[in-house]
Amino acid sequence: MLSNQLCFPLYAAAKEIVRKYKPYLDEIDLTYTQYITMMLMWEHKQMNVRQLGECLYLDSGTLTPVLKKLQEKGFVTRRRSEKDERETMVTVTDKGMELRDKAVGIPEAMGKCVTLTPEEAGVLYKLLYRILGDEKG
Repeated sequence: MLSNQLCFPLYAAAKEIVRKYKPYLDEIDLTYTQYITMMLMWEHKQMNVRQLGECLYLDSGTLTPVLKKLQEKGFVTRRRSEKDERETMVTVTDKGMELRDKAVGIPEAMGKCVTLTPEEAGVLYKLLYRILGDEKG
């Protein structure tokens, strides 16, 4: 039965969270995947595509079009690494960094959309990363 499957509430909850992000992300012209990519870029300034994919749990087939769109919008640049031309480096632009100022309130606004206590949110965070096989938290 569907009601006995752990995967279903995980899927439905993830879909609901992304839906709640949409109005905030529409204001800055980003999709959710573009937004989480930019969050990493704001933090690291430069990463290679492999590193980005690992952090975002995305394969290159999904990530490449996201990066292409972000580059078209002027938020990142992509270029071959000088050390290893098989590697593509992604760098946040000044325009991309300016976008961070417009997005700074999104996490707080989203926090008000989720009906969990801070303690519950912390437990959920740890459990979800455990499912992913990652020891964050």
